[in-house]
Amino acid sequence: MRRAIFPGSFDPLTMGHLDIIERSVDLFDEIIIAVLNNPEKNPMFSPEERCRMIEEILPGVKSGDCCLRVASFSGLTADYARKKNATAIVRGIRAISDYEYELRMALMNRRLEPEIETVFLMAAEEYSYVSSNLM
Repeated sequence: MRRAIFPGSFDPLTMGHLDIIERSVDLFDEIIIAVLNNPEKNPMFSPEERCRMIEEILPGVKSGDCCLRVASFSGLTADYARKKNATAIVRGIRAISDYEYELRMALMNRRLEPEIETVFLMAAEEYSYVSSNLM
């Protein structure tokens, strides 16, 4: 089974996130939308609220044969991916600045869990400048 996690704060989930999810479903058998509980951030919504909002939206996502699940987690993404027996971590990239950050994270995740690949998907043009941090 090709299981991936799509980690993020999703505070809130954006159309850009949905775009990445919809494009990922053809690549994996199962995707866990992994809502990060980061105590260092001051989120607008609790992890439980974010999970509920995502679960309400997912039935409208064209997922084909891919199973979509939502869960919250704390700690390192690589550790969570290993615990969930994921083969990949999906990340969306909007601009060069995202790539520089995501490359550092991917290299660290590879060092921690070498058998888990990071898959980068470029954001669709219409979502390239959308950020949940700007909302």
